[in-house]
Amino acid sequence: MSASTADDDVQAKDDQQLGLLAATLDRAQRELRTAAAQADTRALLELAKGVLVERLHCGPAQAVRQLRELAGRSGRSELEFAADIVNNAARDRIAEATLDFPLAEDVEPVALRLRTAESGILAASDSQAVAESLLTHALAPLGAVGVAIWAAGSDSSLSLAGFAGFTAAEAQRWRYVPPGVGTTARRALTDRHTIWFDTLTGGEAVSIGYRETLGGGRVAVPATAGGRILGVLEICWPHPLPPQPTPIQRQVEALAELCAHTLESRPVELPGLDTRSRPDIAELVALAESMLDSAMVLRPQLDERGQLVDFRIQHTNTAFVDPAGRSRSAVTGALLLEAFPLAAAPNGVFSKVAQVHATGEPFRAEQSVWTVLVDEVPVTMTAGMSISRHNDSVLLVLRLQDEAARMVGLLRHAQRLGRIGGFEENALTGEITWSSQLYTLYGLAQGATPIPLQQLAGYAHPDDADAIGRFLRALLHHRKPASTVFRLRQADGILRHSRVIAEPVLDADNRLLAIRGAYQDVSAQHWTEVALAATRDQLAQTEQEAAEGNRLALRLQRAIMPTAQDAIDAPGLRIAVRYRPAESDHLVGGDWYDAVELPSKQILLSVGDIAGHGIDAATGMVALRNALRGLATTEAGPAQLLTWLNLVAHNLSEKVVATALCGVYDPETQILRWARAGHLPPVLIRDEHASALPMISGILLGAVGEASYAEGEVHLESGDTLLMYTDGLIERKDRALDDSVNDLLGTAEVQPDSLEQRLDHLLTHSNADTDDDTCIVGIQLL
Repeated sequence: MSASTADDDVQAKDDQQLGLLAATLDRAQRELRTAAAQADTRALLELAKGVLVERLHCGPAQAVRQLRELAGRSGRSELEFAADIVNNAARDRIAEATLDFPLAEDVEPVALRLRTAESGILAASDSQAVAESLLTHALAPLGAVGVAIWAAGSDSSLSLAGFAGFTAAEAQRWRYVPPGVGTTARRALTDRHTIWFDTLTGGEAVSIGYRETLGGGRVAVPATAGGRILGVLEICWPHPLPPQPTPIQRQVEALAELCAHTLESRPVELPGLDTRSRPDIAELVALAESMLDSAMVLRPQLDERGQLVDFRIQHTNTAFVDPAGRSRSAVTGALLLEAFPLAAAPNGVFSKVAQVHATGEPFRAEQSVWTVLVDEVPVTMTAGMSISRHNDSVLLVLRLQDEAARMVGLLRHAQRLGRIGGFEENALTGEITWSSQLYTLYGLAQGATPIPLQQLAGYAHPDDADAIGRFLRALLHHRKPASTVFRLRQADGILRHSRVIAEPVLDADNRLLAIRGAYQDVSAQHWTEVALAATRDQLAQTEQEAAEGNRLALRLQRAIMPTAQDAIDAPGLRIAVRYRPAESDHLVGGDWYDAVELPSKQILLSVGDIAGHGIDAATGMVALRNALRGLATTEAGPAQLLTWLNLVAHNLSEKVVATALCGVYDPETQILRWARAGHLPPVLIRDEHASALPMISGILLGAVGEASYAEGEVHLESGDTLLMYTDGLIERKDRALDDSVNDLLGTAEVQPDSLEQRLDHLLTHSNADTDDDTCIVGIQLL
């Protein structure tokens, strides 16, 4: 046999022995897990027997017989019935989690799973056994493949207290998570509530085993006991996790509570922390007494369900000063929310203390708002605050700013915001003291040699020397307070407008001891005043020009259209006009009216309204009114006249936009032909009934270069009255135009003695509120 063959045989025998050893170890582990599971079920049975002994007042043997008999009657196994007995007797979170839970035939009863897991946890010697019991009995039937129990440190760190479903190497990598590292468990610890991840992508948070279960679901539940978060229970699934029903969520929270009791009874030795050094309440009181600031030792107050409701002020140190002015004895022993009710405000002191108590992460702030009631009046003050957890207690340290420190802070901020720098010159020693802001005003480095007042002129613009001289004479010679404004030249050559004000400090013999004063940078104020002066001058000139233009427009308007004129008599026809100008001169507009007999003996009637106000509107009105008169001599109809007038408006050097109503009345036929350009149609009053003529088409004058207009006609009968008006008669800011027209029709139906009285009645009862010009042209067929 060759040497190589002999070596191969040896290697094969070694491999065979290693395989047998591995198989033996695996079999031993399975037997150990089986034995542990059997022990857990036996513990549950023993617990149920104990309940029956207590309830039935019988011995253990009789309790065993009763358990078997009752289970047989219910058609359930002894183990399932034992879980129900314990459930009914406990009335705890696990019992709540099993209520109204829909069970499938192939799913192990919820009560049995949870109670078996609880028995395993109670019998476990460490957190590792707790994690294994949770996964085996309670979570594997739900499809979970991994469990991690994290213990929270006082610094908000996380340590792996127990795990199941993960390799030992993976657990070693995640045995400690420093504060501030974002993990799924950290989210639950920080947010203080359960966090469900339907899919763990690794982008927003990572955790133990995330590489193997990437894409699977996770849940992280705070493990809370007595209002403190002692750790986090984390469960992972190999597949995406759909939204879970409420019973499943209650089960998970109940299991987290079991973990909390385990962490509380079996404290974990965290890296770098000697648990033996944790202070008890006496040591915490001694720590508070060693502080020079106000300190309170707080103990949590829980309700019957173990939920945090308040903190008891267990101790206040000797240096304690109540922000509300009460004695120490009035505060010590009270509840925090009773002594300081406003601490319950959102983001108030109570929420900060509760956060620290729950998570263990300290809170510190140089400036924090503290609001207290002083004689039932809320008073808000600023205080430095430090909150830290020590075992089950919380140490709250306050540093209230005293009056001197607060006033110094206010003065510093006032000087910075007002760009003010103070100074003092000792007349006896020559010592000069400057505030830090004064160095900035001079453009000097902090700590540079201060400049005495006697040398002020050397740092100012030469033209200000006389003003500075008068200031120094009043201050130093006449010993009177004085001030002056000058241009200060900074170290970089930039001139700043500055004000200096000072007063002498005298002794009883009127001797000068010192000079105290302040500088202020008033450059912004100076240039603002300059700009305001220029703006006032420009505004005054603009107002003068506008007033002159308004006066000119008013003269022009009144010269062409008096407010009333004598009635025009035509064969069988009476014509009257009324014009009411705007009350405010700056609202002088471009309304016009016209009623003139043409060479053909026909009557031209028109009203119009130029857009805008002022001199431009008035001159535009004159141009269109005169153009219409000239065009009407061609004996063209009103539609053609408006077509030509549109060309005139569109081609003026300053484009004019206007509305117009044009009518031509023929006395022989008693027919009125009319056309409109964006204007309201005429109103016809016949047999004491008023109605508006049809709204025929017609665009605004000047809107487009070429436009055509429709033409309507109406045959007037004896006694008829026709009204043409501008919108200043009816327009209101708070009403639709149609509603205003309807009001006009109602007003027009009043029967006066004459046409002139009808027009006056319309002006008197007008509800318009736009303060615009108003024109009315009325014709009455006799």
